[in-house]
Amino acid sequence: MIYFVAVLCVIGIAGGQILFKLSASALHKSGSIFDSQTLIILFSAFALYGVTTIAWVWVLQKIDLGKAYPLMAMAFILVPIGSHFIFGEKFSYQYFLGVALISVGIVVAVKA
Repeated sequence: MIYFVAVLCVIGIAGGQILFKLSASALHKSGSIFDSQTLIILFSAFALYGVTTIAWVWVLQKIDLGKAYPLMAMAFILVPIGSHFIFGEKFSYQYFLGVALISVGIVVAVKA
């Protein structure tokens, strides 16, 4: 259960990063931080980060930081995948090699 919540935290952090990028795009489009769409997206990102942070503190009460923190590296995988589907960003083969290395590192670190 603890690791499930930890993974949800990582997904929340990744989602927050995508929302921050969406708010930056909305800001660029509108030219004003006070644009309603920009503010809605930005505050959604803040809310998601806030909830995720509270959940992360709960996770850290239950397991060692050294066991939980390697899971945060999954954000380095999830954010670019989300950016591919939402923003149409492209990746090279080196990216996929890096993802494979990060994935192996996560498994090794969590099982240590």
